[in-house]
Amino acid sequence: MSGSLQVSQKQQRHQHQEQKQQKQQQQHYESSYYQSTKSSVSQQSFSTVKTTSQRVKTSVKTEKGQEVLKLSPLPKRAKRTYLAMDTDKEVIGYVIPVFRANHEVVRGLMEAREEDVTEEGINYVAMRNLFVREAQEAIDVRVEKRTRTTHIRESAQRMEFSRTMDEWAEFRKKMNPDSLTHPPEIIVKPRGQTVWEGKTVKLHCTVAGWPKPRVAWYKNNVLIDAKAHPEKYTAESSYNMHSLEIKNCNFTDTAQYHVSALNVKGEMSSVATIVVKRFQDGEQAGPLDAKPHGFSVEHGVTFKTTIIDKFQVAFGREGETLSVGCTVIVYPTVKKYQPEVVWYRNSVPVKPSKWVHTHWSGERATLTLIHLNKEDEGMYTLRVNTKSGFDSYSAYVFVRDADVEVEGVPVAPLDVCCHDVNKDYVVVTWKQPAVEGSSSILGYHIDRCEVGTHHWAQCNDNPVKYARFPVTGLVEGRSYIFRVRAVNKAGVSRPSRVSETVVAMDPTDRARLRAGPSAPFTGMIKFTEEDPTVGVIPGEPTNVVVTEATKSYVVLAWKPPIQRGHEGVMYYIEKCISGTDTWHRVNINMPVKSPRFALFDLAEGKSYSFRVRCCNSAGVGEPSVSTGEIIVGDKLDLPSAPCNAVATRNTDTSVVVFWGASKDVKHLVGYYIECSVVGTDIWMPCNNKPVKQTRFVCHGLTTGANYVFRVKAVNAAGYSQSTANSDAVVVKAAISIPSKPTNVALLEALKDYMVLGWSAPANNGGADIRGYFVDYRTVKKGVVGKWHEMNHKALTTTSYKAENLKENVFYQFQVRAMNMAGVSKGSLPSATLECKEWTITVPGAPVGLHVLEVRDSSVVVLWEPPTFDGRTPVNGYYMDIKEASAGDKAWKAVHEKANKMKYMKVTGLKAGTSYVFRVRAQNLAGVGKSSAALGPILAQTRPGTKEIYVDVDDDGVISMVFECSEMSEASEFVWSKNYKAITDTSRLTIVNEGGRSRAIFNNPSLDDLGIFSCVVTNTDGISSSYTLTEEGLMRLLDISHEHKFPVIPFKNEMAMELLEKGRVRFWTQVEKCTSACQVEYVFNDVIVSQGKKYTMNFDQSTGIIEMYMDSLEVTDEGTFTFNLVDGKAKGTTSFVLIGEEFRELQKKSEFERAEWVRKQGPHFVEYLDFTVTQECDVLLKCKIGNIKPETEITWFKDNIEIAEDDEDAEKITKEDCVLTFNIGKISKTDAGLYRVDLRDERGKDKSTFDLTDAGYQAVMNELFRVIANSSSDIKVISTEHGIILHSMVTYYTEELGVGWLHKDAKIAASERVKSGVTGEQLWLKINEPTEKDKGKYTINISDGKDGVKRVFDLSGQAWEEAFEEFQRLKAAAIAERNRARVVGGLPDVVAIQEGKSLNLTGNVWGEPVPEVSWVKNDKELVSDDHYTLKFEHGKFASITIATVTTADSGKYALLVKNKYGTEAGEFTVSVYNPDEEDKQEKKD
Repeated sequence: MSGSLQVSQKQQRHQHQEQKQQKQQQQHYESSYYQSTKSSVSQQSFSTVKTTSQRVKTSVKTEKGQEVLKLSPLPKRAKRTYLAMDTDKEVIGYVIPVFRANHEVVRGLMEAREEDVTEEGINYVAMRNLFVREAQEAIDVRVEKRTRTTHIRESAQRMEFSRTMDEWAEFRKKMNPDSLTHPPEIIVKPRGQTVWEGKTVKLHCTVAGWPKPRVAWYKNNVLIDAKAHPEKYTAESSYNMHSLEIKNCNFTDTAQYHVSALNVKGEMSSVATIVVKRFQDGEQAGPLDAKPHGFSVEHGVTFKTTIIDKFQVAFGREGETLSVGCTVIVYPTVKKYQPEVVWYRNSVPVKPSKWVHTHWSGERATLTLIHLNKEDEGMYTLRVNTKSGFDSYSAYVFVRDADVEVEGVPVAPLDVCCHDVNKDYVVVTWKQPAVEGSSSILGYHIDRCEVGTHHWAQCNDNPVKYARFPVTGLVEGRSYIFRVRAVNKAGVSRPSRVSETVVAMDPTDRARLRAGPSAPFTGMIKFTEEDPTVGVIPGEPTNVVVTEATKSYVVLAWKPPIQRGHEGVMYYIEKCISGTDTWHRVNINMPVKSPRFALFDLAEGKSYSFRVRCCNSAGVGEPSVSTGEIIVGDKLDLPSAPCNAVATRNTDTSVVVFWGASKDVKHLVGYYIECSVVGTDIWMPCNNKPVKQTRFVCHGLTTGANYVFRVKAVNAAGYSQSTANSDAVVVKAAISIPSKPTNVALLEALKDYMVLGWSAPANNGGADIRGYFVDYRTVKKGVVGKWHEMNHKALTTTSYKAENLKENVFYQFQVRAMNMAGVSKGSLPSATLECKEWTITVPGAPVGLHVLEVRDSSVVVLWEPPTFDGRTPVNGYYMDIKEASAGDKAWKAVHEKANKMKYMKVTGLKAGTSYVFRVRAQNLAGVGKSSAALGPILAQTRPGTKEIYVDVDDDGVISMVFECSEMSEASEFVWSKNYKAITDTSRLTIVNEGGRSRAIFNNPSLDDLGIFSCVVTNTDGISSSYTLTEEGLMRLLDISHEHKFPVIPFKNEMAMELLEKGRVRFWTQVEKCTSACQVEYVFNDVIVSQGKKYTMNFDQSTGIIEMYMDSLEVTDEGTFTFNLVDGKAKGTTSFVLIGEEFRELQKKSEFERAEWVRKQGPHFVEYLDFTVTQECDVLLKCKIGNIKPETEITWFKDNIEIAEDDEDAEKITKEDCVLTFNIGKISKTDAGLYRVDLRDERGKDKSTFDLTDAGYQAVMNELFRVIANSSSDIKVISTEHGIILHSMVTYYTEELGVGWLHKDAKIAASERVKSGVTGEQLWLKINEPTEKDKGKYTINISDGKDGVKRVFDLSGQAWEEAFEEFQRLKAAAIAERNRARVVGGLPDVVAIQEGKSLNLTGNVWGEPVPEVSWVKNDKELVSDDHYTLKFEHGKFASITIATVTTADSGKYALLVKNKYGTEAGEFTVSVYNPDEEDKQEKKD
C-alpha cells in the first residue's frame, strides 16, 4: 500500500500504552490459533508486527530480512512468516493480521511478498480462493486469556505426567513374558488434505509393531490395489514409513482413506479425508449451489453430458495451425442454458490469446492453436461443466520441430520465462530442446527486444551453458521481450517463442499498479509516517546473499536499507579476493538501481567476498556485511541418468514407456524420451516438451515395427546420460478383456429348458474369445432376483441350452465373454422370457453369425444352424444385406435361390462403406425369423493383409502358404476346408514356422477340390482363403511334374551362324545351370570331341554353349546335338542341316572364305555407289581398305581411264579411305559405266557402277526425291492480273515431273490458268479468279515413287484475303494506267528575251480526259490578253505569253487532274534584257 495515514503524537502514545496491555493477550492468541484444527495452515503461525513512534532501530530480522520490533520473549522459536503454506511447502495464500507499522516496514513486507509470488495465474487464484475459505473459518477461533506463568506451570505438569507414564510402561514390559511381540501402533497418522484437481497428493504414516504389520490402504472401505492401477496409485513401504500417492486427482478421489496395520497381535487403523477442489473464478460455492453429479434445483432436471466425435492424439509441426474439438450433447435441453466449456493443457486451464482460440457453437467445442510451438505440446482436456456435474475427455497433442535450415544444428529452446524483474535487471530461464543436432549443445544466446521496436540485441557474447541467465542494463520503465537460441558446432538454431512482456520497474511500484489487493483483509491496516529524512546518507543494505553462482557469473541480492528517506537510492558492489584485504568496486561508472546484480568475468575456482553500498545525493553509505567467501563454480550438477527404461505395448501406434526417476537431482525440469527402430542408429524424440512423470505414452509409431527406447533427464545445468536401451518391443495393440456380448435372445423353448443365442463382442480385446458364461435370474411381478451362474465351464459357441428351468416361470439372462486377458462385464439383460413350449412350424433364427476375410469389395459371412428346426429339417438359408446407415426398409436379398451351405461370400461391396447382415433359415414349412443383425462391418482391406498363395518346391511338393506379421505369442494358424476345421491329416500336413504356415498336399487329387481358408487366432480377424478348382489342380500337377523331372531351360534353342573365313558356329544358351553341368556334343548320333575339325566352349557363368567348324564339307551334312546333364535335370537341343539348306550354307561358307582372302590385299570395304546431296549434286562414292602408299587407284569411264589432266580428274577426291567422284548437276551426258581399280603387290580389286539405263534412272529418282522433299509449302501471291500459287525447290530439272490439282482433279492448261517454272519456283497462275477457283490446290512433285504432295486450301479467309488483295492491285493498276499525267512537251527551263512572245505546249494523257490549269508561282493563271491558255483535242495544252517582261519570270506548272489522280508538269521561265546585261558587263 502506498498511501499513508498521519497520526498525531498523542494518538501514538495512546496506541503504545494499549499495545503494552495487549502484549500478553496477543501471545496467548497466537498459541491458541496455532493449535486450532480448523485452519489448513495449522503448522504455520501468525505474528503481529508492533512498532513504536520513538525508535525504529530496536528491531530484529525475520526470515525475509524485514526490520520489525521484538514481539515476544521467545527468541528460539521458529521465525514466523506471513505466508500460508501447505504440507508440500507450497504457498497457498497470505495471512494479514491487524497491525500498525510505519511506511518502511510496510514496504519491506511488500518487497518480501513480491519475491515469492512469481505470476498471478491459475495457481495464484486457486490459492486466493482457498485462503478466503480458510480465513473465514479462522475468524471463529476462540481466544482464551492465559498468563505466561500459568502456561509454564501447565507445561511442567504435562511433562511430569508423561515421564511417569513412560516409567510405568517400561516396568510393564519387563514384567511381560511376551514383551517381544506387540500389536500394531500407528505412530504418525495420515493427515487429511485439501488439494486442487489435477494435483498429486501423498498420505504418510509411521507404523510400529512386532511381528512387522502388513499395511493396506482403503478408499471408502474398498481395498486399493495399487499394482492393478499404477497410473493412479503408488504405495510405498520403507522400514516403518508407509505412503500412498494419488496422482492427477479429480472429484472422484474425494473420499475417506483408511490405513490398516495388521499382525498376529491385533489390528490398528487410522483415517484421513481427502477433498479435491475444482478451480473456479469468482465467489465460492454456497450451500444452494449445484453439487457434482446431483439434481439441479435451479432447472429441475439432472443434466447428462455425452462427448462424441472426440479428437484423437494429434500431431502438428512448429509454425502450423492445429484444431481439435469434440461434439458435446447435453440432455435434457434447457432454453437459454449453456454448459461451461473449459479447455486444459496439462491440467492447467487454457486462456484465449493470440496463439489460442476457443469456440463453442452450442454443440461443438473447438480449440485452435495458431502458429504451433513446442510450448503447446501436452495433454489437452475438454471439460464440460453443468449444474449436475461434469464430463471430460483428454488426448495428447504432439508438436514436432520445424525443419532446420542447416543440417545438424539444434532445434529451438522452449518455455522462455522472466523472473525477479527489477528496474534494470531480469533473470531469463528456458528449457533445453529435445534434439541437440549433430553435436552436443555448446550453449545458448539470449536476445532481447524493446517492445514497440523490431530490433533484437544479443545479451551475451559467449554462449551460456546453464538454462538460466541474468540480463542487466535494462532501462527503467521500458518493456522488453526475450528469446533464446541454441548453439552447437554445426551452427545456431532458430529462435524460441518470445517470452511474455516484462516491464523494468521496482517490484513495489509494480505492486502499487496492480488493480486491487492481492489477498482479502481480515482487519484494518493502519500505519504511521514519520517526518521525511531529507539529506540523510542511506544506511547499509542488509541480507547480502549469493542467489546464483555458476562458473560464468554470480548473482547477488540484498535488502534495501531502512534508513534511506524518500529519495531513491542506488548501489555500488564491491568484491574482495580471498586472502587479501583490498576491496574493489565493480560498477564504478554505473551504479545500479535494483537490489540485484550479476557479476561476470570472475576467475573460476577462486574465492571472493562481496558487499554492497548505498548512495544518494547526500553521499555513499557504509558497506553491508560481507557475504563471506564464495567459490566461483557451478553449484548445480547435471542430473543423474534415469533408471531402467521399460517399454510395453499399448495400441497399434503407441507404446508406454516407464522408467525410474533420477536420484539426487536438483531442480529437475523433466525427461525426454527417444525411440529408434531396431537395426538403425537413428534416434527420434518422442516428446518435444519435457515431462516430469516417469511414465509416458509414445504415439505416432509404425505398426509392426520393432523399437527400443531410452530416457534422459534435464535440468538447468543440462542433460543427463541416457538410460540403457529398453528391451525391443513390437508396436501392436495390447491384449485386454473383451467388450460385452450383445443381442441376447431366445432361440427355442420347451417346458423345462430354453435355448439362448447372442452376438459375439464387437471388440475381442486383441485376443480370440475363448468362451462364454451365462447367468440367469428370475422375474416375479416385475421384481428381479439375484444373478446365478448357469455354466461353470466356458461355452465355445454363441448359443446355450439352459436346462432344469421351471415351466411358466419368467427369466432374464446375461452373457459374459472370456479371452486370455479375463472375463468381460455382463451383457445387457435379455427381455423377460417365459419358459413354455413352442408350437412354431418354421425353423428358428440362425446363430453365431461372424465374418472372415473382410476386403474392400467382399466379405465371407458364416453362421450356425438354428437350434430349433421346426417340423422338418432345415434345407437352406437366405441372406439379407443393407448399408449400416440405411433404415429397416433398405434390407435386400443377396441371392434368390436358397443356399445350402452355412457360409457365403458376399461380393460387390463399396470400399469404405459399413454393412449389416442377417440370415434366415428355411424348411418345408417356410422361412423362419431373421437372425440377429451382424454388423456394422466396414468393407475395407486391412493394411498389410496377405493372401494365401500356392507354392511348388523343387521336389514337386504342392503346398498352400499363408503369412501373418501381427501374430502374438498366443496366436495360432487354423486351417479349414469349406470353412470346417480340418481334422483329417491324411490329405494335408500343416507346418508352422514363426509367422508362416504351410499346408502341404500329401497326395493331391480331385478329392482336394474346395475352399481352403486359414484364420490367425488372437488377432483382429486376420484370415484368407484359396479356392482350388479342377483346372487349377491340373495346372499345379503339371508344374509339380516339371519340378520332379526337371528340364534344363534354354533361353535359345541351338542356332547356327556363319563367321569370317567361312567358319560355322553352332551355339545355344541355357537360362540357369550349376557348376556341375556337363555337355555332350553329338553329330549324327556320334559323340565328337575337340580337335582339328571341331572347337568346343561352355561358359557356365553366361550359360552359352558353342561348337565351331573351320569349313563345311560334303560329309558334314546331318544333325548336330547338344546333350546337357545338371544333377537330375537334363536338356537336349538339336540343329538339322541337310538338303538344300546345307548346300546353300556351304556356298556361303566358301564365299566368305574367298572374301577373307580378298581382304588380305587392297579391297573395297564399300563398293562404288551413288548419293545425292541436299544441293542436288550427284556423288559416286566407295570406301577402300588395307591401302598402302604404293597402291594404285585408277578411275575409268566407259572403260577409258580418267587421266590426271582430264577435265573429270578435278571431280575425283580421296579423304579417309573414301573415294568420291562429284558429277555435280547430272545430265544425260554424264551417263556411262564407271569403274575403280585397286592394285599392288598383295593383290587387286575393282568396283563398277553402271550409270546407264536402270542405274541412271535410279540416280534420277533419288534426285527427284531430294528435289521433291526440298519443296516448300505452297504460298499465295496476289497480282493485278490474278492469284499465283507457288512452291520453292532447291533445284529444278526439265525431267522433273510436276503436276497441279484443283479439288483432286488435274488442272488443264488454258489462257486463264497456267503453270510453269521460273528458276526454282514452281507456280500456278490464275488470271481473273472467280468463286469457282476456290478450293484445295495440290502440287504433286515426282520423287520416283508416289510423289511428294504439297496442299493449300484456297478458301475461307485465305481466299478472301487473296481475292481482296487481287482486286486492290487490279484497281491500283487501272488507276495507274488512266490517271492524268503530263507526258511531255514542256522544258525544264525557258530563257527568253524581254519583249518577245513565249508559246509552250504540253502533251496530256488521262482517261477520262483530265482537267487542265496553269499556275505561276502557285497562283492559277486565267486566259486574258497577256496569257492565252488553250486545251485542244483532250491531249494538247498550250500557254502563250505575249510580250514577256521580267515580271513574267518565275516557276510555272501545268496541272492535270482526273478521278484517278493529279500531276504537275513544272518549268521555269527566265526573262532577260540584253541592254542591261551589257551595262552590267561593262561595270564588271
